[in-house]
Amino acid sequence: MRKLKRNDGKRTWSPREKQANRDGLLFALPWILGFLIFSLYPIIMSAYYSFTNFSAIKDPVWVGLKNYRMLMKDRLFWKSLNNTLVYVAISVPATIILSLLLAALLKAVKRGKAFYRSVFFLPSIFPVVASTMIWLLVLDPISGYLNRFLSLFGTPAINWLGDPTWTKPALVIMTCWGVGTTVVILLASMGDVPPELYESASMDGAGAWTKFWHITIPGIAHVLVYQIVLAIINGFQYFTQVYILCSAQSGNLSAGVGAGKKNSLLMYPLYLFQNAFARLKMGTASAMAWILFIIVFVLTLVLIRISDKYVDVK
Repeated sequence: MRKLKRNDGKRTWSPREKQANRDGLLFALPWILGFLIFSLYPIIMSAYYSFTNFSAIKDPVWVGLKNYRMLMKDRLFWKSLNNTLVYVAISVPATIILSLLLAALLKAVKRGKAFYRSVFFLPSIFPVVASTMIWLLVLDPISGYLNRFLSLFGTPAINWLGDPTWTKPALVIMTCWGVGTTVVILLASMGDVPPELYESASMDGAGAWTKFWHITIPGIAHVLVYQIVLAIINGFQYFTQVYILCSAQSGNLSAGVGAGKKNSLLMYPLYLFQNAFARLKMGTASAMAWILFIIVFVLTLVLIRISDKYVDVK
């Protein structure tokens, strides 16, 4: 905003500018208060609670790094972290590659593109609880539709949610079903790639794969990096689906029972939830939350630093 300059060299706001500043602050005040009360304050308090012995029924007692040291010795902590890392390592490449493939196919469609785009986007707007219950029926080892389909090719029945070997692939399949949002975003970014580049490449004899790899991918790389970062963050926060799956299997997850055979479905957020609300170890849960934040922050920072060398955001 423009300031007025006095003869003594000091700057001051004009009455109209002061009024505009007050009005702006008043309009922004509800959001500012909401951010301070419901976002910043819980973040600060969770950092404090991570160094305390705290539950919902007693006051926090300072214990220093005890919660973090206990987590380093906790077998289930490492099991949940390993499960989550394996899931992220599989699901992120799978969903990004599938989204790229579907977006490229949709881009080549001449008629009915809006219809197909809606079809692919529809699963992503389904309620998570409803879609997970549907997947329980699809992945049922006895009468599930997926095993029925695979039996047509002579594949024996697979216990998708009971066999530790297949629990992660089952979760990845469920995740790939909801890639509609990523497909639509990548499809829109592909439309921003200058068509002259494809025309020049065609005149030089470039094939479809060459144009896709050397024109499409670099042209949407900045959007692709953003989607990969989101996929990593969402992967480390994967909670609702495994909570419903385990609740349906055991019927008593809130009591802190296991998550699948050999805890193969025990994801990091699920174990955090169990510590916080089943065992009432709020201090331990807060420490887990900050460890998760550090892991995601470091992975995101590394990915962005690497992408800066190869991605042109202009």
